[in-house]
Amino acid sequence: MNRVNALFNIKYPIIQGGMVWCSGWKLASAVSNAGGLGLIGSGSMRPNVLRKHIQKCKNATKNPFGINIPLLYPYVEEHIDIIVEEGIKIVFTSAGNPLKYTSYLKSKNIKVAHVVSSEKFAFKALNAGVNALVVEGFEAGGHNGINETTTMCLVPNISRVVDIPIIAAGGIGSGKTMLAALVLGADGVQIGSRFAVCKESSAHPHFKDAVHKSIEGDTQLTLKELVPVRLLKNDFYYKIKEAYKKNKNKEELALLLGKGRARKGIFEGNLLDGELEIGQISSMLNKNESVLDIINEIVADFNLERIAISDIKF
Repeated sequence: MNRVNALFNIKYPIIQGGMVWCSGWKLASAVSNAGGLGLIGSGSMRPNVLRKHIQKCKNATKNPFGINIPLLYPYVEEHIDIIVEEGIKIVFTSAGNPLKYTSYLKSKNIKVAHVVSSEKFAFKALNAGVNALVVEGFEAGGHNGINETTTMCLVPNISRVVDIPIIAAGGIGSGKTMLAALVLGADGVQIGSRFAVCKESSAHPHFKDAVHKSIEGDTQLTLKELVPVRLLKNDFYYKIKEAYKKNKNKEELALLLGKGRARKGIFEGNLLDGELEIGQISSMLNKNESVLDIINEIVADFNLERIAISDIKF
């Protein structure tokens, strides 16, 4: 059996990224019901809100689901307490040191996966004792690796030196790219952008529409001095670009960023002043589709491509 399927007890090795302002209980439960692993994105939730989402997700699916926790989030310890109290058995951590909480989570019989963007951080997560790695390439949306290593280079580089399950992320949104990731050495895939703009996502319709209208080259990785983030180009992005031209320092960039930019752009639909976080595959996302449509299409496409490749001879 596929190692990711076995680890999380899921039908398909397809993980839905735990994206802030997109990944509430409706999206997570829909993905789990369709045979993947849904993740509630706790990074945009206060503790009481997270508990409500967990309880609603329990009522909406009998299949496994998990929680994504950005480790730099101010409520991380309260979130972990709630996760333990609610009996959650799968946690994906990101944006921080996995050594701090992994052993505690595992002592509560929780399976832990950690998101990494380099071989260096993969070894840190491995030494922390994680059960799986999410290996995320430069193509991904939202917060990203500073080294700009692509998924096609990162996955085989890490898969050759670690022996735990690897979940490829970044630029993956179809059966073809899923098959490519598995050929490169991954055991499963994590998909963010395509789920971020699906019907069950809690993102604002204006944000989804902007992504659907985007074309190649409309996203850019920026703000490396703070936390690297891939954004759809809008008025806010061009203000950042102008700040770089004026050689603004880290503190000035932080002041320009301010607080609540992602909420403003993704959840409230402010296309001028908000952060519009999305991956490079945004130019290929132009349909208003359901989770079930997405997963069924990915699985069918994967199986067709696998058969086609088996017929190729050199």
